[in-house]
Order: sequence, then C-alpha cells, then structure tokens
Amino acid sequence: MPELPDVAVYVERLEDRLAGRKLERVRLLNPFVLRSVTPPLSSVEGRKLLGVRRIGKRIVFELEGGLFLVLHLMIAGRLRWLEKSKKPPGRISLAVFEFQDSALVLTEAGTKRRASIHVVEGEAALAAMDPGGLEVLEAGLAAFAERLKRDKHTVKRALTDPHLFSGIGNAYSDEILHRAKLSPFAQTSSLSEEDVKRLFDATRSILIEWTERLRKAAGADLPEKVTAFHEEMAVHGRWRKPCPVCGSPVQRIVYAENETNYCARCQTGGRILADRALSRLLKASWPRSIDELG
Repeated sequence: MPELPDVAVYVERLEDRLAGRKLERVRLLNPFVLRSVTPPLSSVEGRKLLGVRRIGKRIVFELEGGLFLVLHLMIAGRLRWLEKSKKPPGRISLAVFEFQDSALVLTEAGTKRRASIHVVEGEAALAAMDPGGLEVLEAGLAAFAERLKRDKHTVKRALTDPHLFSGIGNAYSDEILHRAKLSPFAQTSSLSEEDVKRLFDATRSILIEWTERLRKAAGADLPEKVTAFHEEMAVHGRWRKPCPVCGSPVQRIVYAENETNYCARCQTGGRILADRALSRLLKASWPRSIDELG
C-alpha cells in the first residue's frame, strides 16, 4: 500500500501539473470504485482544481465550490498520466479524470477492488474522513510519546494504526523499527524515554529520507515504481538477505496478507520471534536464536 512518502510525492507532482486547471470530465470505468452518493460525482466536473493535499494515505483534490475528490489507492491502486487520444489500459482501469490538456487514470491491479473514490462537500465533511493520526513530521517528541503510549499495543501495531500516526504502514514501520533497534513486538508501555526518543528520530528520518528518494526517482513525473519493496530497504521484503548493519539474515513473521521483517541481532537481542503458523508446525525444531540458524 502506498504510504506517506509515496503519497507525498504523488501530491507534489499532481499539484505541479494540475493546479489551476479545470476538471472537465470524470469517466467512471468501474462503478464499484465510487463509494459516495452525495454530492454526485458529476458535481466536480467543470470546476477548477485549487490544490492537492494528503490526508493520511489519501489523496485529496480540492475543487472550486468547496468540493473535494478523495482517492484512496489502498494496496494496488496507482495513478498514471494518459494521453487523451489513447484508451486507458485494459481491465485494470477504474476511472479517468480529464483535465485541460491532461488526463489522469486510476488503475488497480489484481481482482480485488479496494481502491476508492469519494466526493465530499465542505472542510467538515473532509475532516470526518481523517482517522486523526499524528503527522510525525509536524509534531514534537512530547506529542509523539503521548500518542505512542495512549494504548497498550506492540510498537509495530501502534506505528501502523492510522488513528495514532498518519501515513505509516507495514513497509516503513519495518524500516523505522530496524533503525530504532526495537523489536516489532515490544510493548509501547514498556518503552523507556530513550527508546521513545530513538523511535521518534528513526520515524522522522526514515520518512524524510524515503520521500526524498522517491521524489528524486520520479523526477518531474508521477512515481512509477510505487511498491512496498525496494532494494535499498534495510529489512522490509528482504527475508533471508543480509542485514546491512550486522550481516545476519533478515527474519520474517507472516500473518494474514502481511509480513513483518526484522533483524534478530539488531532488534531482538538475537532472539527469533515466533511465527504463529510455522513455529507451531515446527514446535521443538523452531530455532530460538539467530545463532541456531548456523
């Protein structure tokens, strides 16, 4: 799922190219992507785009007359430019937004349709879509610490909870925790002041660094390689590959449709965390430490 760095670059590039232009028409190619009824989608047509902003992982188009077009890309949704004379790509296209001199297509790979479009009227209605997560790049340490310890969670769950922190998902939370040298299963209530400060600094530095990387890679265009996996990442998506800090093989915990990656030597004192499915299957054969892997 595109997270804060990806969405931030999308917002910047869309703003650069489309701000001040009129949204002439919206072609809905898959009716299920539209998740609101009032105001109707047609109400945004013919209105000038005043700006583009981000709410959590959502992209918000601000239009004349107090209307907002809100896109959530979810896991496989992507945005790309489309020449007006060309047809949108196959079955993956969900909607086309036709601006003056530009067309933007919303696509979604796979068979599951999770991406969404909402049309809302007024700042109050837009604010109601905001889960309320803290913008870490705009906050201080005290606010970060308060959010982190508001509820009893694992630190991984806290970072990825959109009601606590804005725009952080599975991929960048892995990178943050690796840099902070914290176990994903560490309890927020047990973190020391030093741990919290280290986590705060790691969160800010990872988000800033990756936004800059993606910004540089995109150049003047929309991001093309919007993926949760990058070769430059330290641990996320790098199962069994060497940790760039200590060289130990990166470990993983698989659950539902996600996996958490971490370095046992850097983050858990060498202990391999139990995988709910595999550790139960292997039982006594499940390795307890990174050293047992040989």
